Amino acid sequence: MTTGIKVKSKIFDLGLDKGVEKLNSEQIEKTINKMLKEETGARFKTYAEICAHCGLCSEACHFYLSNDKDPKFSPAGKVKQTISVILENKGKVDSQFIRNAAEICYTECNLCKRCSMYCPFGIDIAYMMLTMRRICHLLGVTPQYIQDTAHSHSATLNQMWVKDDEWIDSLHWQEDEAREEFPNLRIPLDKEGSDVFYSVIGPEPKFRAQLIYQAAAIMNSAGIDWTMPSTPGWDNSDMCMYTGDNEMMGRLKKVHFETAIRLKTKRIVMGECGHAFRSVYDMGNRWLGWKMPPIPVIHAIDFYDELINKGKIKITHKYDKPVTLHDPCNVIRGRGLHEKSRYITNFLCNRFIEMIPNREHNYCCSAGGGVINCGPPFKNKRVDGNKVKAEQLKEAYKKGARVLIAPCHNCHGGLEDIIHHYGIDMEIKFFGDIIYELMEKPQ
Repeated sequence: MTTGIKVKSKIFDLGLDKGVEKLNSEQIEKTINKMLKEETGARFKTYAEICAHCGLCSEACHFYLSNDKDPKFSPAGKVKQTISVILENKGKVDSQFIRNAAEICYTECNLCKRCSMYCPFGIDIAYMMLTMRRICHLLGVTPQYIQDTAHSHSATLNQMWVKDDEWIDSLHWQEDEAREEFPNLRIPLDKEGSDVFYSVIGPEPKFRAQLIYQAAAIMNSAGIDWTMPSTPGWDNSDMCMYTGDNEMMGRLKKVHFETAIRLKTKRIVMGECGHAFRSVYDMGNRWLGWKMPPIPVIHAIDFYDELINKGKIKITHKYDKPVTLHDPCNVIRGRGLHEKSRYITNFLCNRFIEMIPNREHNYCCSAGGGVINCGPPFKNKRVDGNKVKAEQLKEAYKKGARVLIAPCHNCHGGLEDIIHHYGIDMEIKFFGDIIYELMEKPQ
């Protein structure tokens, strides 16, 4: 049965367009109904049935606001074009419907959950879009770029195809570089019983090795008993969580937790990444059957807040450039670290200018939820789909902000694209960048 919905996109993506060529109607119907029967329950049924079509979710969505309030981009509209059609047709949909639904769920929703705050029933649209992604994954229809990252996770247990010896070489390289500035600095490997197991995302050793340098400098200066693993389990990121490959998501989190437990560490401290925190603190652990992680896990914001409160970070002066702060969805709406972010910002900086809206009401960067990982084919659509973020940044700029603090890797990527595309003269920093710049160093 065809749905009568025309494919609206002219964007070619190898994973989507070639993926649907292999499908037939019987396979689609069987896969959808098996997934819905075995992997969903009362929660899904309730969300699918209680939407009152009030439209309150629409004004919360940056895609809707940035696309001339086109109803197709509203959160409820995305569900109506995907999950609702599947339920109405009892899974009897054609391959072109799957192609269209895949583009919607992977590239038009960041799973940021802002809309859920404004829904009078609290419908979790992110969960509904993840359900659609799960169906697409089981049918083998995912965007090529993010699927390649998922393949890297599967083959190497990190998202950047970093080989085991390259990982260790990167740590030794950063340790050697840092010892010129901090003669006693070490990056301890596989140290058992340490207070902190420090984990990062795959792009850090690949593209942003200076962040490992900075983290080592902060750990060293603060006198932290810490370690990093020499084995797989060091990468806390997880694009499989976003492709719908739940089995691989669970395998990645299992390796991460087991590596920390093997080293008998007391807790995991994660770098400044939002989606990785979501995967370790919220989704991956629950897929494995743990309501909470089996070992304490904290995000870098929590860790810096702790170091400042205990007087373990000493700065020589305050940061002079006026700053504004981006609240990443996964650690603010997902973990409530907004006031700690502001405490750190005010501790480090002379002048802090709030973006409006802020805290849990902040707009998403439009990179999260794996959307930026869908790669170049969808870049323009992603950046055009967040004009509202550009307007928010321009307002902060008019008030004097020249530096944008964003304690999340995905946010950095998305915000860099927005700043470049819309011509906003701001530079972007992690908290770690500013702490390292200001901290006391050996003479």
